[in-house]
Amino acid sequence: MTIYTSTVDNVDLPHCSIFSLVFNSPDRHAEEQTILIDAPSGHTLRRGQFRRLAFHHLPAPGTPRTGLLSSILPAAKQRGLPLSKGQVALVFSPNSVAYPLVFFALQAAGIIATLANASYTPRELAHQLRDSNAEAAFVHPTLLPALQAAWKELGVDADNARRRTVVIDWTPWDQVQTADPALAGFTSLAKLLTLGQLEREVSFDGKRASSAPALMCYSSGTTGLAKGVESTHYNITSLVAMTRPLIPWSKDDIALSVLPLYHIFGVVLNMCYWTTFGVPLVIQAGHTPDMFCSNIAKYRVTTVFVVPPILLAMAKHPAPTQHDIKSLRNLTSGAAPLSDSLANAVVTRLEGLGCQNVVVTQGYGLTETSPTVFYLPEWHGRRKVGSCGMLLPNLEVKLIADGPGDKEVKEGEPGEVWVRGPTIMKGYLNNPTATKEVTSKCGFFMTGDIATRDSEGFYKIVDRKKELIKYKGFQVPPADLEAVLVSHPEIADAAVIGVYSAEQETELPRAYIVPTAGLQSFKTQEEKAMFEDKITKWVAGKVAKHKHLRGGVAAIDVVPKSAAGKILRRELRERYKKESGRDPVTGHPVQTKTKL
Repeated sequence: MTIYTSTVDNVDLPHCSIFSLVFNSPDRHAEEQTILIDAPSGHTLRRGQFRRLAFHHLPAPGTPRTGLLSSILPAAKQRGLPLSKGQVALVFSPNSVAYPLVFFALQAAGIIATLANASYTPRELAHQLRDSNAEAAFVHPTLLPALQAAWKELGVDADNARRRTVVIDWTPWDQVQTADPALAGFTSLAKLLTLGQLEREVSFDGKRASSAPALMCYSSGTTGLAKGVESTHYNITSLVAMTRPLIPWSKDDIALSVLPLYHIFGVVLNMCYWTTFGVPLVIQAGHTPDMFCSNIAKYRVTTVFVVPPILLAMAKHPAPTQHDIKSLRNLTSGAAPLSDSLANAVVTRLEGLGCQNVVVTQGYGLTETSPTVFYLPEWHGRRKVGSCGMLLPNLEVKLIADGPGDKEVKEGEPGEVWVRGPTIMKGYLNNPTATKEVTSKCGFFMTGDIATRDSEGFYKIVDRKKELIKYKGFQVPPADLEAVLVSHPEIADAAVIGVYSAEQETELPRAYIVPTAGLQSFKTQEEKAMFEDKITKWVAGKVAKHKHLRGGVAAIDVVPKSAAGKILRRELRERYKKESGRDPVTGHPVQTKTKL
């Protein structure tokens, strides 16, 4: 039996809480060091200021205690918030400096944070609130209407919804500001500043760190709605320790957080990793190529975690030429496959703009693996373009052949990645069946992704066994879209596949639908096209933006299925290939054979 281990030596793993790792490390950083920077305003938080305001502020005798979110548990009692240690709070917000304050404070208070996609519709948000059993929600003001609608969908009356909601936004935290009158009746972060303080953090040291959930992101499967992934304190602290040998940093580094902080990639590798090691983190709200390049120039950013569509803009958009981005040293891509050609194109362009020794690297992982499994360090970036890297220390991997059983593939052949180690999730929340389905008899997590391994121990993802679609790094489960489509009275059946766009460097969801009235009900092609366009727009109003049917909608006679009723997506991919003349996997034009 071949079990691969890392070419990097195993590291000692901390058995402590996330908060203890980040803020109580013996490797203490200067209290005056800037740790968080709000990109739009330029406001900064120093490490000591962060600690004092958020967690362990010890005021002078006779002065009120004003720890921000260390006051969550005392404040919960005073404001009627139904929160106590071990319960769940949902965070629903775009990127802001308030986000890490809320997240780390929930960790200090022993409250499990479930992070919701900021583009969720009320329907999707209601599912996460219900499934996670969230007792309270921390919401950005701009997203409050969606949260209120979600509470209503769950049958929570308006008064109870207000009691269970905290409105969060960025303000200079040394200036407690008056709440917006439009938010009257809701608890605000500014109000929490005045409501006492946790005397000490809730401890999760030793064995408790391995079993106590800290974080619950939601991962889409191929059947039904997204599932809650229970990540323990030990999962996250282990990942931070295990990636340290592969992700270098220096006292001169400045990182930019452009990835959504509600995504496992953003929360662990941006918030937790950089904060642990004292690298200042610039937090960008929203994204455009110009905003991205402007922030790199303004804050002299050296390193960024990105997704392929951001790199596509760096290769082709005019924005990089309009800003001084010469400080940039490293861009690491994740969440979706990165092509060799795009990585090389970005390096070539950035070198032409004066970025010295710049590299584009990548990693691979999943929500269930906290997230990183493979990582390509920058010193191998140019030599191993296209590889997603080497196995992290302390992990074990097997590459399994397609078919029944657990037969390993031969050296160099593609096989499904099975991984075992300290960063594997505790399990899917309240779903032992789903957890069992992805766990082998010997305790390996079965990723569903196909990879090859070269003789030096570098891996490359070559295919995906699962039906999951990845749009710009976001998961799009076909079953979720199919359920929405068949709820339309004019649709009898539906199937969704992913079709790759070489221009956008991402998969696009494409739907095939069977009209209730039958395909023959359309008198002209124009009438059929109008119906397809109507469905495209209707779906856009029902789901988050990353699930929009950007690959198009096509009305057909019947959805191809097996005798067991399973959708035959390969037949739909072949259909798309004939219709469009493009390969749905690569996006490249299909070569047609010429008859002699």
